[in-house]
Amino acid sequence: MRRFPASVFGVGEEPDPRFSMANERTFLAWTRTGLALIAGGVALEVLGLDLHPGLRLAASLLLIIAGTAVAPLAWWEWMRAERAMRQSRPLPGAFSSVVLAVVVATVGLLVVAGVLWR
Repeated sequence: MRRFPASVFGVGEEPDPRFSMANERTFLAWTRTGLALIAGGVALEVLGLDLHPGLRLAASLLLIIAGTAVAPLAWWEWMRAERAMRQSRPLPGAFSSVVLAVVVATVGLLVVAGVLWR
């Protein structure tokens, strides 16, 4: 029986199902994070908080773009981890976590600047 994606399931040996399921739960958590970022960006703009309009828009767009990018990044991270487990290699570092941390910090700074510069 063929499973998708073949680039993941076509290599190595089947890992312990508990590890594969944990990897899938991590993928789903990243997906929920992406949805939350999109919702936060929409809410920030729609609620029209008393912030500097340009900075509010920049923070909103950054959240929406980051939330949209999280889904393919989550898929990529899931594939990397699953492939590593199947090949008995060490798990890769979480590149997406660093990117997300930078985005959230930047949005926080934009909101603080928006509050101070209104």
